[in-house]
Amino acid sequence: MKRFAVPKVVISRFIEFAEVRCNGAGIPKKMVQRMQPYVEFVYSLPESEVSSGLPAERLVHLGTEEDETDKVVKRISQTLEKYFPFADGLLLKSCTQENVGQGVNGYRSTEHSEVSAGMSGFITEVSVQNKGLAIEEMGRLEELTSRCHFLTKLFTLASFREVKESGKMNSLRQFHATNKYLFMAYHPDTLKRMGRAVANHEHYSLEMVFENYEGLLHELLREPAKPSAHVNVCQHIYGYFKKELTKEEKENFRSLLGQYKRGEVPLNAVIRVLSNWASHFQSDYLKRQTYFEPYPQELLDMSDSGEGSTYS
Repeated sequence: MKRFAVPKVVISRFIEFAEVRCNGAGIPKKMVQRMQPYVEFVYSLPESEVSSGLPAERLVHLGTEEDETDKVVKRISQTLEKYFPFADGLLLKSCTQENVGQGVNGYRSTEHSEVSAGMSGFITEVSVQNKGLAIEEMGRLEELTSRCHFLTKLFTLASFREVKESGKMNSLRQFHATNKYLFMAYHPDTLKRMGRAVANHEHYSLEMVFENYEGLLHELLREPAKPSAHVNVCQHIYGYFKKELTKEEKENFRSLLGQYKRGEVPLNAVIRVLSNWASHFQSDYLKRQTYFEPYPQELLDMSDSGEGSTYS
């Protein structure tokens, strides 16, 4: 079984754990429950921490008032830096249940278009201000592509944190090598720059190499990978097996890749074929690639149709 680094995620205790409704019940979230065996949650109360001194009506419409949004972003950033400098990710609340006490101001559902747009920009800004952490709000995790990008980023950052803590250049080289095709799917040009950082022809200090590489990693993972980039990566991996495959296998794969391009099958169907070939033809290099499994597959909700997803 593949070993994954354990991400450290700051989460509002209102999402799952505290008794905060008027009837004393918590706010159950299926995704949080699914993540618990694989993630170390740090139970916090960011809503009350960041809302001090801000009017409730402003927090209800996050993103609709630029000045107030900037204040909220700043408060969240200060809270994370002060209390959770080790965090790999942050989950924000986005529900409308009757939160009471503890200084919590109202957050409206992201079902409302004006809040949804504001929340999206708000999350992006918080992520940028907090050195590229994996940051998402619970409502958006219901959408498969957002969830897969969040999980990919979260577990990749956790793995890099372990590498950084090791302080070993060889560990960084191995990290870069095993993530080659995953990073290629996100941004080939940034992947090349990361490769140059690892090569370190300028003979920078180890600390500087890690710092440069980390900045590029955050830049790389800022946005989800595009379907066209996934097609390019799958074609690269397919090239390893072209000489060993039968004519029928080649035709079937090209047909499957075409179906993915047209949105008729999920990416996971293509990746599954490539992963099986990597095992069958005993390609140790490919079998180590995180592209095939960037996070525990158990975190995917099997009830999802996969429609509209570039990931699975």
